[in-house]
Amino acid sequence: MNRTRLMLLLLILILLIVVVVVVVLPMLNPPPAQTTTIDASGTPQQVVQAPEETPLPTATPLTFIDIVIATQELSRGTVIPPNAVTLRPFPEQSVPFNAITNLEDVIGKTARTDIYREEPLLSSMVVDNFQSLARVGSDAAAIMPSGLVGIGLPMDRLTSGGYALQDGDRVDLIISLLFVDVDEVFNTITPNLLTLYTILEDGSIELQEGIEGRLDSTSIGPVVVGPSERQRPRLVTQMTIQDALVVHVGNFPPDGRFIGVPPTPTPAPVEEETGDGTPVPPTATPARPDIVFLGVSPQDAVLLTWFIEAKVPVTLALRSVNDTARTPTTDVSLDYIMSTYGIDLPPRAPFSIEPAIRSIRQLQLTDQITFQVGAP
Repeated sequence: MNRTRLMLLLLILILLIVVVVVVVLPMLNPPPAQTTTIDASGTPQQVVQAPEETPLPTATPLTFIDIVIATQELSRGTVIPPNAVTLRPFPEQSVPFNAITNLEDVIGKTARTDIYREEPLLSSMVVDNFQSLARVGSDAAAIMPSGLVGIGLPMDRLTSGGYALQDGDRVDLIISLLFVDVDEVFNTITPNLLTLYTILEDGSIELQEGIEGRLDSTSIGPVVVGPSERQRPRLVTQMTIQDALVVHVGNFPPDGRFIGVPPTPTPAPVEEETGDGTPVPPTATPARPDIVFLGVSPQDAVLLTWFIEAKVPVTLALRSVNDTARTPTTDVSLDYIMSTYGIDLPPRAPFSIEPAIRSIRQLQLTDQITFQVGAP
């Protein structure tokens, strides 16, 4: 029984070998193509063509050129010494268009910007002397987008959103205005000051003491109606400039360089004692910034200058980093608040509470615009 099974296995193996040799191998190695030609006697002849070989791709050789490379770090304004630069081969396809290829064009020149070790030197990185270096300008002008101008605007804790603004943010500007009625001729706040006079029998004029108010006729006769207090201004608030660029918050360094410069760390307050045992006051905390430098259009810069000259308070609303749209807004006044939020004028009543409510809780700010009775 075992011999029979073994013979069957051998027969199957032989059949498989025959199939591979006869069928599979010819498919893997196809015979060379043949073409039929006719010789001079008219007899057909079979011509075997050799198979075509696929040519291998030819590698494009890389070409290198020597460019100037910094071998040590150079600070802005440093005169470049001979041992600070060298020539190194660099792939021609990757060479910057303004790369320097001659050491004589670099040695003895002044670094226009900070240059790092192993960095290729470009023609825009070096100047002839310190006078040329002065023409480089400030970092603020270098990063200002085309079409914008820079202008400074005062700010405080409230108008800056608790000092949340940082360089590179975008903000919207909101203003508030107080309107009062004025005399069209005098351009002074109404009511005008009235001075009554009487013509005496001898033709002279007798002036009476001036009264602030307006002439009116009532059932008791002509009277002068005067105000009980100074005219109350009407407040209106509206958004003006949108999507302004915050170039820098606070004062600029004396050299105008603030990009990539790490901030000076604030020293921790340390209490010390003098010789007589009296503790020395700790180091004062640096003051918060009170100015922001914005990038706006030229017309908006004129508008901001008017705000500053008119002492109009400007609030900076921080925008999302992904939001660049301009959204139309409606100016807000007392009428807008009452109509939009459904506030009804409370009716008069024959009763009240004691003590009288004459004010509501307010945020007390250091910079407030107030109108005092009797103020000019």
